[in-house]
Amino acid sequence: MSGICEGRVVVVTGAGRGLGRAHALAFAAEGARVVVNDLGVGLDGSPGADSPAAQVVAEIRATGGEAIAHGGDIATTDGARSLIATALEAYGRLDTLVNNAGFLRDRMLVNLDEDDWDAVLRVHLTGHFLPLRHAAAHWRAETKAGRTPQARVVNTSSGAGLSGSVGQGNYSAAKAGIVGLTLVAAAEFARYGVQVNAIAPAARTRMTERAFAETMAAPDAGFDAMAPENVSPLVIWLGSAASAGVTGRVFEAEGGRITVMEGWRPGPSADKGARWTPAEAGETARRLLVEAEVPRPVYGA
Repeated sequence: MSGICEGRVVVVTGAGRGLGRAHALAFAAEGARVVVNDLGVGLDGSPGADSPAAQVVAEIRATGGEAIAHGGDIATTDGARSLIATALEAYGRLDTLVNNAGFLRDRMLVNLDEDDWDAVLRVHLTGHFLPLRHAAAHWRAETKAGRTPQARVVNTSSGAGLSGSVGQGNYSAAKAGIVGLTLVAAAEFARYGVQVNAIAPAARTRMTERAFAETMAAPDAGFDAMAPENVSPLVIWLGSAASAGVTGRVFEAEGGRITVMEGWRPGPSADKGARWTPAEAGETARRLLVEAEVPRPVYGA
């Protein structure tokens, strides 16, 4: 039986473990040929002993699927360029890019140094931008050659990017930036046949196991709500041709729940038609806040 991604070529970054691994295996199970990217670093981004990408490729091939490993650093221009080139050289096409790679360096803001700020923004935000930019350049060239693709990009944000998370100022800023990047890319790349969406997943991975240790319930005998494999079905659909017409959206995915996030939109407003005094502006702002919806609390507050 043909899967929903039969014949598609899919690139997944950070696919050696956790969510990325689950996505890569799920895409392969649905008929895709998969480029498995993983640098093989530790939780904090330091170099690991070896890359797990080859292990995921072996798993896919053991079940009759097609996959190839890529161990480059996708937060560099050369690494991102070679990632896209690997897909094109191995399989002759590129249909879907799933940006997933990342790590944590958690600190309260008063203890967060510049290196930890830069490192997290580099891998999450730059590590989304560069593969996206090189993939889109390929799809633009295809469109100009008269071969408009049914291309898909799935970016990975987080609840921390949507609501903030105490002790994760760098991570929250990067994940919020990914939402902005997603919205702009969806608007700019539509003319090239590219749809761009983002997910904000919640699952048990190396990055979350310590944060969730005290709050996660033990897996139910029939359903482990925090398994990363629960997030993958939505990613597979967004990465397939079946998601036609869906772009510029952000979805939360956790366990058996999928939520369309509605983001920033105008709420209560007042227009004086002239310049406010500070006192008037403050009085008006307080009145509008009473009418406005209360924002979701910051995680950990």
